[in-house]
Amino acid sequence: MTFAFTTSTVDERRREIITAVRKRLIVSVQAPDGHPMRDTHTLTRVAMACVAGGSPAIRCGGYGGIEDIRSIAEAVDVPVFGLTKEGSEGVYITPTRRSVIDVIRAGAAVVCADATDRPRPDGSGFVDLVEVAHGEGAPIMADCATPDDVRRAVDAGADIVSTTLAGYTAERPATAGPDFDMIRRGRELAGPDVFLIGEGRFATPADVAHGIHAGADAVIVGTAVTDPASITARFGALLF
Repeated sequence: MTFAFTTSTVDERRREIITAVRKRLIVSVQAPDGHPMRDTHTLTRVAMACVAGGSPAIRCGGYGGIEDIRSIAEAVDVPVFGLTKEGSEGVYITPTRRSVIDVIRAGAAVVCADATDRPRPDGSGFVDLVEVAHGEGAPIMADCATPDDVRRAVDAGADIVSTTLAGYTAERPATAGPDFDMIRRGRELAGPDVFLIGEGRFATPADVAHGIHAGADAVIVGTAVTDPASITARFGALLF
């Protein structure tokens, strides 16, 4: 069931991905170490359920890394947006050239990587990760923390940009919900032709609709869809 591109060049593959996910909800299927769902088989079945529910792509990897990407990519017939999480401070989302290669070779159709200008473990810059991803034949998504990150990522050749890290670095305070201003400012700086994904603290269908209205071309939701512990706690909180 593995997703297979029908095209060969990175630019053609980018267009194929964008066509598949435009104005739609992408689900992120991840669980950190210590979480009851931190099991590759479990997350693979969750990913399959999300695809059955209509998700046109799956974002996965995280602390399950290559094993999760490989398993989910083999189980679903939609594009996988893959990443690794290596450590918990600084640049840890697909932080190195080697990480990019490993993610793509595990089966990711798109590799997601931190696009901030913070130092990386191997001394690379985001532009180097773009070069490596394109050399492997894969589009790359820039996980951004600020509107300036969006601008730099576009200049570096990112195929897709996202607001994934907004509120998770010192450069921008966390909003109570999605950072809609980040989406609006990112859209202004990136221009109308750049594919911009809203991600981060989207909790309701209304949030998703607001994100599209603010300028996102698609939205990624994770915890609010795939984490029973968080969902249960939210429902339970209404009773007290």
